[in-house]
Amino acid sequence: MLCRPTFDRRSFIGAGAIGAAALAFAPKMAFAKAETDKRFVFIIQRGAADGLGTVAPVGDPAFAGARGALAVDFETAAKLDSMFALHPSLANIGGLYGKGQALFAHAVASPYRDRSHFDGQNVLETGGAGAYQVKDGWLNRMLGLLPPTQAKAIAVAATVPLALRGGHDVSSYAPSALPRASDDLLQRVSMLYEGDSQLHALWSEAMGTRALTSDIADDNGRNAVATGALAAKLLAPANGARIAMIETGGWDTHAQQRTRLGQQLRGLDGMIGALQAGLGPLWSDTMVLVATEFGRTVAVNGTGGTDHGTASSAMLLGGGVKGGRVLTDWPGLAPAALFEARDLKPTLQLDAFIAGAVGEHFGIEPGRAMAALFPDSAGVRPVQGLVRA
Repeated sequence: MLCRPTFDRRSFIGAGAIGAAALAFAPKMAFAKAETDKRFVFIIQRGAADGLGTVAPVGDPAFAGARGALAVDFETAAKLDSMFALHPSLANIGGLYGKGQALFAHAVASPYRDRSHFDGQNVLETGGAGAYQVKDGWLNRMLGLLPPTQAKAIAVAATVPLALRGGHDVSSYAPSALPRASDDLLQRVSMLYEGDSQLHALWSEAMGTRALTSDIADDNGRNAVATGALAAKLLAPANGARIAMIETGGWDTHAQQRTRLGQQLRGLDGMIGALQAGLGPLWSDTMVLVATEFGRTVAVNGTGGTDHGTASSAMLLGGGVKGGRVLTDWPGLAPAALFEARDLKPTLQLDAFIAGAVGEHFGIEPGRAMAALFPDSAGVRPVQGLVRA
């Protein structure tokens, strides 16, 4: 089924053709056109976020039957257009959509077609065509396309994520040696350090960082809000970072997804709201990308959840985003339309979406952005028209 009210196949291919023609006459720039105050934030959803449960195709005749109890939350949800509705937990993001500052890409996927979290995240973060084929991250390579004064990045994470690793120096908010230990062990260490004023202060700071970068639904989403506020604080100064990456976990909803996903999305929504508020007027020059390694099955499993799938949805948010729309060549949810008879079929390349967004945001020639960020993407045209002129 083709979703024409959003972004149909004809306009998608047409945009690609126009983009190809533009590339032929574009100046050959290796770097961004000029120094600006633009910021870029990549929020990764580790665990395979359910795109169908985030931006639901309520206008698809097969949706309600295929999703069962997971369709209930969308019976009264705000409609984005005649086909799609947004999960009720995304109030802030819905407000941005209404202002034309949020755009959703659907039926989108990286080149990865299996269902391993580790392999899928590797492909997403390195920008390779397959797992472990590229050693550095696309976000680190992006720094090489920016003027030196703008090529400053920070990871709001316990360690520097793979997407930010590479030849360009990157800062991390958290001590990289912080271990992932059990809560019981961490509590015992905290008790051990209580009597030492210096160690207790250092340990408390480390534990605070661990809380900020853990499950996005923790503490009723308050940790997510704090993380968004922290990222804004790191990006706001004139001499601060221009690029940030935020890790979020907890998206692997194998059981009780309806409750769990609602909590996750509420945390993400709070994070975006805090980030926007903290940046203030800088929001107009900020772009936020939200993406996951792959989607989830269309059908619900026996424990009220979904299993590992293929295509999902991604978000592009910010003051300069040409939003208020859903980009998709909708494949449909009828059994015959599914990928391998179980998953939402990918019809939009995540690599092309990211390269197009980054290129337009920073004024980088699209083909060069595509080649630098996704070196194995020969022949793939970046998606264009994502940023307001």
